[in-house]
Amino acid sequence: MSKTLRLTEKWMQRGLWLVALVFASFLIGLGGTLVGDLPKVERQLTLDDFMDKAASTALRSSIKATEAAERDADAALEQAQLKRRVAQADSAAARETFNNWLSTRRATQLSEQDPELVARTRALDGLKDKERAAGMAVEAQQQAALDARQGTVRERRKLAEMEHAAQQLLNAEYRRVELRVFLYRLALTLPLLVLAGWLFAKKRKSTWWPFVWGFIFFALFAFFVELVPYLPSYGGYVRYIVGIVLTVLIGRQAIIALNRYLERQKLAEQLPDAQRREELSYDTALARLSKGVCPGCERPVELKNPEIDFCPHCGIGLFDHCPACNTRKSAFAKFCHACGTTGKRESLPARPVAGPA
Repeated sequence: MSKTLRLTEKWMQRGLWLVALVFASFLIGLGGTLVGDLPKVERQLTLDDFMDKAASTALRSSIKATEAAERDADAALEQAQLKRRVAQADSAAARETFNNWLSTRRATQLSEQDPELVARTRALDGLKDKERAAGMAVEAQQQAALDARQGTVRERRKLAEMEHAAQQLLNAEYRRVELRVFLYRLALTLPLLVLAGWLFAKKRKSTWWPFVWGFIFFALFAFFVELVPYLPSYGGYVRYIVGIVLTVLIGRQAIIALNRYLERQKLAEQLPDAQRREELSYDTALARLSKGVCPGCERPVELKNPEIDFCPHCGIGLFDHCPACNTRKSAFAKFCHACGTTGKRESLPARPVAGPA
C-alpha cells in the first residue's frame, strides 16, 4: 500500500502512527497504574486473623516465660558448674596434701600424730561433701534447664500446630482474594477488549484512526500483559482450559471469516469484468498489483508477461489500451502513462466467466 501513497501522505501517515503509539503509551501507563492498585481494594490478611487470639496470646506469653526460665536456669547452671569445679579443685588439692602427709606419717611412725590424722581425714571428708553438694546443685540446675527447654519446645509445638492450621485457612483465603482481584481486572479489561474489537471492525479506517489504533494497542496490552499473567492457576488447569477456550473461539472466528471470504470471492468472480473492476478501490488494486497478485482473486499472476491481459484464474481484466494512443496500460490506472488521457476501464470488452459447475 505504501507504494501507492504520495510522499507527503506517506510521511503524514508515519506521523499519525507515531501519534497512535504515543496515545497508546499514555493509556497503557494509566491502565497499568489502575490495574496495579486493584489489589488494594482487598484488606491485607495476616496469620493472626485465622488464629484464636486468646489461645495464641497465652501460648506466646508461655513461650516467653519458659524462654526466660531457660535463660535463668542456664545462668544458674553455669554458676553451679563453676562452684563444682572449685570444690573439685579444693578436694583434689587437699587429697594430694593428705597423701603426702600420710606418706610422711608412715615413714616416721610417730603415734603422737594420730589426732592430726583424724583431723585431716575429717577435713578431707568435709571437702568431699562440698564437692558432692556442688555436683548435686549442678544436677538440679541441669534438670531445671532441661524442664525449661522441654516446656519451650512443647509450647512452640502447640503454637506451630495452631499456625499450621491458620496457614491453610490463610492460603485458601489468598486464593479467593486472588480470584476476586482477577475478576476485578477482567471486569476492567474485557470491556476494553470488546470495544477494541468493535473499533477494529468498524472504525480502523475512519478519520480518527490513530486514536482508534492507539486504543486497540492499549486494550491488547491491558488484556495480555495486565490480565493474563494474573490468571489463577489452580495447578495449571485454569490456564490451560482458558487457553483452549480462547484458541477454539479465535480459531472458529478465523474459519468463519475464511469461509465468508471464499464465498464472497466466488460470488465476485461471477460478476461481469467491468463491474468487478469498478467495485475495487484504486489503492487496493494498485497495492495488490505491486505484490504481483491479481486484484480480483489475489492469486499470483505473471504481470510482466506482455501477452497476459486477463487473470487466468478469475478472468478479470488486468491490462487494456489507451483510447487515445492505443498504448497498453493497467486497466486500473486512472490515466494513461504515455499520453495522460483519462483511462476507461470499460474500453476492453469483458470476457464471459463460466459459472460454477
